[in-house]
Amino acid sequence: MPHQLQYRTMTDAVRTGVERHPERPAFVYLHEDGPDMRPEQLSYAELDRRARSVATRLQHASQQDRSRPVLLLYPPTLDFVTAFLGCFYAGRTAIPAPLPDEPGERLARVHGILRDADVGAVLTLPKYRQAIAAWLAAAGEQDVLCLATGADAEETADPDLWTPPRVRDTDVAFLQYSSGSTSEPKGVMVTHANLAANEEAIRGAMVTPDGVVAGSWLPLYHDMGLIGMTLQPLWVGGTSVQMSPIAFIKQPHRWLRMIHDYRVEGTASPNFGYELCTRRVTEEQSADLDLSSLRVALNGAEPVRAETLRAFVGRFAGNGLRPQAIRPCYGLAENTLLVSSGDTEAPHLELTVDARALEQDELRPARSDRADRTLVGCGRPKDTEVLIVDPVTLRVLPDGQVGEIWLRGRSVASGYWNRKELTAETFRAVTADGRAGYFRTGDLGALLDEELYVTGRIKEMLIQHGRNLYPQDIEQAVQESGEAFRRGGGAVFTVTDEASERAHVVVVQELRAPAVEAADLVQLGASVQSLISRQFQLPAVSVVLVRPGAIRRTTSGKTQRTLMRRLFLDGSLPVLHQRLQPPVAALVTAPGEAPEPAVTRR
Repeated sequence: MPHQLQYRTMTDAVRTGVERHPERPAFVYLHEDGPDMRPEQLSYAELDRRARSVATRLQHASQQDRSRPVLLLYPPTLDFVTAFLGCFYAGRTAIPAPLPDEPGERLARVHGILRDADVGAVLTLPKYRQAIAAWLAAAGEQDVLCLATGADAEETADPDLWTPPRVRDTDVAFLQYSSGSTSEPKGVMVTHANLAANEEAIRGAMVTPDGVVAGSWLPLYHDMGLIGMTLQPLWVGGTSVQMSPIAFIKQPHRWLRMIHDYRVEGTASPNFGYELCTRRVTEEQSADLDLSSLRVALNGAEPVRAETLRAFVGRFAGNGLRPQAIRPCYGLAENTLLVSSGDTEAPHLELTVDARALEQDELRPARSDRADRTLVGCGRPKDTEVLIVDPVTLRVLPDGQVGEIWLRGRSVASGYWNRKELTAETFRAVTADGRAGYFRTGDLGALLDEELYVTGRIKEMLIQHGRNLYPQDIEQAVQESGEAFRRGGGAVFTVTDEASERAHVVVVQELRAPAVEAADLVQLGASVQSLISRQFQLPAVSVVLVRPGAIRRTTSGKTQRTLMRRLFLDGSLPVLHQRLQPPVAALVTAPGEAPEPAVTRR
């Protein structure tokens, strides 16, 4: 049964919070201040005042361009939050994006968004305005306004001049651009109705109490950080405590200290965040931590590993962490955010299955005489209908069979911005038996006893000799095989030899130490080939050992395997050592002399 909506729009939720508890902190942002964290607080009344000021500025500065979206370019601070809500208050479509404060891929991505969305205005801080205005002019975007907001802005608008806009449920509230590795950006159109439905689904699934305190380090322009950790607390009149991703990566214990200091009840992270805490938080740093306030700790946005969950719970159980607080979940921007999650009062589910059967798209009980795989349940769907469908025949599959995950419900977005054909193909899918109106996720998974198990991505599947292999399984096996291999620092993909039309498996793996003896590198490369031959029956893989930091990830922590394939073929990886099969070596465009292919002895 769909939940009754508490509010129609996010603006309604914030304004209600202002009426009921104007002085309650809506946000607390923790700035890096040397080794310490310095808090900056924003009450509901001040948040509302600043949002009305931004809205008034927008309404007066862009009278003729109200249909064009507004691009937000801010560091991850409270200024972003007020600008984002200011767009809602103005009835404008917002686009959260990373500040292009460095050349390269981030700048290219933001430029792609600018063009794709036909942006009418850019909001930023005063100190970035001149540089961004110059960038817009150089890009030929002279008709795009560049406005500065924040306390230091020279031009500020009177918040009392704000007039509430007429907003329809079907109006696009914001565009969520994919953080994936494709060069062509796609903007997911999230309507006000979608946002309200998913916020209510999250509230019901997490049993979020009124006045909840949530805390996170996730990027504010990413769906999990924005919708789950920033807007959900506002939906229930609570408080969101935040820090930057960089602050967390530098010192992972800061996330746990935040939970302790502010009695955080709900948090979220991709799998690698929990793994980072398990490995890098010292006994001294965790000695006085009390994590007993934590009711919900979501784990999503990349494959959830059972080993990581067990290790995290085991490491911090002595600090009051309850096992049932760890909640694997599944979601994506095209469903606004949440699709499924586990029960709030029960430990997560794990399912150990026969590896050979999984390669044939079936979940069967593990056998003692064969290899197995452990899958983590991502809970039951929440206010969204889920089907498992054969991606080729479009036949709906029964329980226990792996296929493409299809979704239908109020949270499913209205499509991709200015992409009618792609929207029709992806958001209007029809099953073989005529069931219509489903969104095709491109993700693979299975339902078993109503629990959803997500197994991988269709486009990243390795099809070898009639077997379906998952890249994350190979990556994990390599990283667990020796201390030299960096956890979370691997990417497995295939490259195709056009002459034979054969797909060759390539393993790119970071090493922990930047300097390793040449003889050790040769031995490590050979050990990876031997391991994969033995464990996955793949005798002819190519191995590339690279420096730490070479593996690219999205803002949500997903390995960008498509991008890594491109960098490999372009010869752009910081290679320490490689053992390439001859057909693979022939595909690589080396910046200098082509690498000498290694001959694998079998």
